[in-house]
Parts: sequence; C-alpha cells; structure tokens
Amino acid sequence: MAITASPVSVASVTLEVADPEAAQRFHTAFGVDTRIRLRQSEAPSTGFRGFTLALTVSQPATVERFLGSAVDAGATVIKPAAKSLWGYGGVVQAPDGTLWKVATSAKKDTGPATREIDEMVVLLGVEDVKVSREFYVNRGLTVARSFGGKYAEFASEKSSPVKLALYKRRGLAKDLGVSADGTGSHRVVLGSTAGPFTDPDGYGWEAAAALSHAPSTAPAHS
Repeated sequence: MAITASPVSVASVTLEVADPEAAQRFHTAFGVDTRIRLRQSEAPSTGFRGFTLALTVSQPATVERFLGSAVDAGATVIKPAAKSLWGYGGVVQAPDGTLWKVATSAKKDTGPATREIDEMVVLLGVEDVKVSREFYVNRGLTVARSFGGKYAEFASEKSSPVKLALYKRRGLAKDLGVSADGTGSHRVVLGSTAGPFTDPDGYGWEAAAALSHAPSTAPAHS
C-alpha cells in the first residue's frame, strides 16, 4: 500500500563527523561546503559506511582539479583517476571518513579546468535494490533510471541540492575500490520535506528545509 504522506524531496545531506570544524575546512577546500551540512557525532562506525557522495563534472581536467584539492586538504586516494568505458573518474576518502567519487562522462577536455559541479548524487548501498526502490516509490519519488536489482536513480526537483540513487551494497563497494564490510552508523542523515523516517537499510531521514548557503554545524540529537 502506498504511503499517503507528502512526497519525499531530498532537502539536505548531513554528515555526522567527529570534528565539524575540521570537516568544514576540508569541505571548503574541496569546494562542496555549500552543499553539505555537518553534525558532531561519535557514533561507532567501522569499515564501509554503505554510501558515497558523487560529483559529476564536465571534463577530466575538472575531475583532476577536484581530486587534487581534496588530497591537498587531507583526503586519501582510494581509486586514482583513470579512464573507463563510461568516462573518467576517481575516488578519495575525506579525513572524516566519507567516500567521495568525482567523475565525468567526457573522455577529453574541451577547455580549462573549472570548479563547477554539474550534479551531486548520494548513492546509498542497499541489500535489495528492488525492495528499497519500492519503499521510496511509495513515499512519492519517481524512478528516473533503473537497472533491475543492481541500480535505481530517482528524479530530483530543481531545488534539490542532491539526487538520490540506490546501488547494490557490494556492487557499490567494488566500484569504489573498498571492502563491503562495515558495521555501526552510516554517519549520514538525509533531510526530507516529508518528515522523519528510516529506510529498510537503516538510512535515517529527518524533517528539513532546503540547504542554505551556510552549512549547519549543529550538534547531534541526543
């Protein structure tokens, strides 16, 4: 039965970090500070947290610029930038533990590198893509693309700072170049215009307004 609550719209992404001030410095240097909220948390978390934040940009030179800025700010290279069948991209891990993927579908540069982000996607690693996809459809999201039980991407509103997608957990870990093993907190909370809820894989959503230009560093809820 479909849930009759207001449709879900991704209003914000909050990362739970041990040191919000240090994380803020990293995000500013990386170039994503206006797109992320931060919250202090010491919740236990080991290994793969089950998700990644992905930036889609226009060309390989811009991929390199973002990844270079991340490394200069303290990130660790997990998967060096390289060409693939789908384009060009790489993966880094921020000092707070968040995995970031920066990629482009273009294989050649058409101009100088920029700091422009075309799209940000939060990819949630889930055990059963079909079950999770149905869960979100019942909450009002529209599937934009779907590849069976491997991947699903939802349409996003123009006002949303991020697009939501689901990926088979082990497939996502393999794509990122990490082990799929992990326990404890996901260390991410998504803001929803539809109010608080928790999805089948334990990803928490809270009631939230759209992200403003200045990310919050409010303490975690007790």
